[in-house]
Amino acid sequence: MNVLPRGYWCECWTQNLDRDQRPALHASFDAYSAAQADRWIAVALRTISPALDTAASEQAWQWLYEGRIETRRALVRAESCSVAVDQAGTRITWTVRPVIFLPLVHRQNVELPACAYEFKPRASD
Repeated sequence: MNVLPRGYWCECWTQNLDRDQRPALHASFDAYSAAQADRWIAVALRTISPALDTAASEQAWQWLYEGRIETRRALVRAESCSVAVDQAGTRITWTVRPVIFLPLVHRQNVELPACAYEFKPRASD
């Protein structure tokens, strides 16, 4: 029996709080353990913290010192988590969701489904 690998899908979003703009995705990462997922956030926060204003830096370090363990526990329980920092009218949010990674089909020596042959490349201009 083939067991599908479980993991975590991690994303980093920003949103301008002063203007009513939609969030923008800046990064995504596939983690294969709770430790790897929360480490991704921790590295990002440690990296940007020197450039943050005082309040945002305090938000970052509060999560690093106090909130990180609860995030890890939630991830181990297969719960989604998010961490946010507000900097100069912009909210930076890291999200982590538990996922099941589906393997891709190897294309050599395998018959593709019929629909694969219905694809017609667009003519070049």
